[in-house]
Amino acid sequence: MDRRRFPADPWQLVETSYSGGDLGACETLFSVGNGYLGMRGNPEEGREAVEHGTFINGFHETWPIQHAEAAFGFARTGQTIVNVPDAKLIKIYVDDEPLMLGTSELEHYERRLDFRSGMLCRSLIWRTPAGKRVKVESTRMVSMVERHLACMTLEVTMLTGDAPLVISSQLLNRQDGQDGYRREGGGSGPADPRKASGFEGRVLLPRYHDASDDRLSLGYQCAHSGMTLGVAVQHRFETTDGHEVVMRSSDDLAKAVFRVEATEGTPVRLEKVVTYHTSRGVRPRELRDRCDRTLDRVARHSLQHYRDKQREWYDGFWEAADVEVGASAEVQQAVRFNLFTLAQASARADGLGIAAKGVTGSGYEGHYFWDTEIYVMPFLTYTQPQLARNALHFRRRMLPAARIRAQEMAQSGALFPWRTINGEEASAYYAAGSAQMHINGDIVYALMQYVTGSGDHDFLRLDGVDLLVETARMWSDLGFWRTNGGAPTFHIHGVTGPDEYTTVVNNNLFTNLMARFNLEAAARTTSRLLEVDPVAHDKLVGRLGLRKEEVEEWQRCADGMTVPFDEGLGIHPQDDFFLDREVWDLSRTPADLRPLMLHYHPLVIYRFQVLKQADVVLAMFLHGNRFTPEEKKADFEYYDPITTGDSTLSAVVQSIMAAEVGYHDVAMDYFQRALYTDLGDLHHNTVDGMHVASSGGVWEALVFGFAGMRDHGGQLSFDPRLPSTWDSIAFSLAWQGSRLGVEVVQDALSLRLVKGEGPVALTVRGVQYTLTSDRTLKIPLPDQGPRFDGLLGDKPHSGGIRADGTRITAGVPDPVQINERHDPYSEINWAMEPDRG
Repeated sequence: MDRRRFPADPWQLVETSYSGGDLGACETLFSVGNGYLGMRGNPEEGREAVEHGTFINGFHETWPIQHAEAAFGFARTGQTIVNVPDAKLIKIYVDDEPLMLGTSELEHYERRLDFRSGMLCRSLIWRTPAGKRVKVESTRMVSMVERHLACMTLEVTMLTGDAPLVISSQLLNRQDGQDGYRREGGGSGPADPRKASGFEGRVLLPRYHDASDDRLSLGYQCAHSGMTLGVAVQHRFETTDGHEVVMRSSDDLAKAVFRVEATEGTPVRLEKVVTYHTSRGVRPRELRDRCDRTLDRVARHSLQHYRDKQREWYDGFWEAADVEVGASAEVQQAVRFNLFTLAQASARADGLGIAAKGVTGSGYEGHYFWDTEIYVMPFLTYTQPQLARNALHFRRRMLPAARIRAQEMAQSGALFPWRTINGEEASAYYAAGSAQMHINGDIVYALMQYVTGSGDHDFLRLDGVDLLVETARMWSDLGFWRTNGGAPTFHIHGVTGPDEYTTVVNNNLFTNLMARFNLEAAARTTSRLLEVDPVAHDKLVGRLGLRKEEVEEWQRCADGMTVPFDEGLGIHPQDDFFLDREVWDLSRTPADLRPLMLHYHPLVIYRFQVLKQADVVLAMFLHGNRFTPEEKKADFEYYDPITTGDSTLSAVVQSIMAAEVGYHDVAMDYFQRALYTDLGDLHHNTVDGMHVASSGGVWEALVFGFAGMRDHGGQLSFDPRLPSTWDSIAFSLAWQGSRLGVEVVQDALSLRLVKGEGPVALTVRGVQYTLTSDRTLKIPLPDQGPRFDGLLGDKPHSGGIRADGTRITAGVPDPVQINERHDPYSEINWAMEPDRG
């Protein structure tokens, strides 16, 4: 980051000068949202901009997926988040000249996103073509307290001279129309599957529009999904100068135009309060009534009232979620920015999922993935347990659709979709999508982590147990038994693990371990329920037809689960045939051919040992109690040099495991990559929205990586790995109804009970301790774990000898041979042209 333009501030993201070179990324970074409603950081004037956007979690349009060669069970219906009508738009004209960032002369410019208030503030001084100086100040806030509410202000002051001033406050349906100033994003680069696809026809069908009584209203229904939307705006205008107001509306635009005879030194202030309501089936007219009720209620209070409530909410959030690092101000700022991102993506999702981009952009179509369970849920479980509960309840409500999907895939029980908004599978490329059945285990892992971390066994008994039973049924049906001269072993074939550069394989280690965890949890929980709550167990049996024989089979499947291991290399193969491939030497792959998925055909990638993201290494993190320290080190050393990090989900996991096994410098390098994924636009696609899972991973790298916290089997433990360049790390941790304060310094770990009566049992490097409310527990640390020198990533892979005695070789395919040397298609195209003679 350019620190002259983006100075380090521990509690704010500050921009001190305007630039058009990174507009798209900055629009994402300066977004404001609450998990339900999100507004990108576009300028109030509407231009200059790359990707205008206002998004509502779960509000989507559907469209038929056109497969080149369709087959039974392929995803049939696509789902894409809709860009809802833009209420941010407030155009300014002085002497009939428009304020336009990028072309107007600015004497001063500053924009601030405050992490403690959730407020975006901008201040500028504009010198008009006539030489008049105009001060323009604006604020934008999406409320954490009022889920459907956004508040904006604009204040314009003539610093020199008088002038006719026009402020046009608008509500514009950008999904189906443009304001005439839109700058198209994109480019001529390779097709990027991470971007949202466009719609061919009209999406939002007008159902009403109105502009009266200082209120603007628009209502729509999606053409195919049938979802409905209502949006309304209330204005409060203040000035002592003479003025008039003109209001008008049409199908896609409603606006209030304030015409002012502005005098020097007299401020002109506009408050703009916006509310959005959506539904899967309620008629738009009913949503209009809801919008009116919200605005009527909000009108009883001043805008400052809602700002104060917002600050109170964030005070509570930071008390529970803040991570203080004894490092540079730049690091502290980046840490808090990522935690702030998690708040904006999840806080008021309220029964909806948490999308991969939150509500900051249209990337990945606005879909929910496993990102939530593995990368975001730990943060919520250990800082905001109620939000974790909400996210799990959302998955529980998807269970009926998951049962249907399992039937389509010829499986028992339930199979959750790989990517979705409405509960139906939306992954058109099954090899790297639907085949990732580990999502069942991911959901169960998050469920059990929440239950053991929060102590909320009521949720498990009432909601969670159904998830356990139906997912366990899928695994026991999907796998099969095999005998080869010894005890029978349980195998799972035809699946894809987290690494999407290796697809449809047998006995993927990560998948098998998640399935085993799932089966064990289901068997243990249903058996325990029979003991402690026979009535609830009877209801479960009546509801799902659970049989004792099923439970016993789940435990046998878990006990017999295949866990691949290669004696020759002394590592866990990613799958049965992973080591049969040759190694892709990433040290010889140019940076301009990364990420690989944008430059190589999938079949080329699938032939090599090369990873998009951590797979076995992630398995070692989640199931660390099932690996020895020696196995973890050997596996990490083998897989790290062949992991591209083309996925933003990878660096955080590699950081955590590098820290645990002793590669401290490597751990810090990966942490920095994750920390600045979006702030530095390291993957060149921040324009599409925040990488919410990576932000969750930053918290995981701090708490699980550097602080060494683990929770295997409900046992809280610590084994810190504080970076040598940091003085300390301090954070709060929710644990079974209590809240702990944790601080790690170079020579000690301190623990105190901030909330709750205790006692809290825990271990530090294998030694048992009990934390009580009457004292701070300070445990001396002789060191920060083992330390090994050297960097592993992008180094030539040493290969090795397989168990069968053959040697692994390394190489790099050449994807540019045709383009540079000879293009056979040019001759073919010429030969097919009609005779011009």
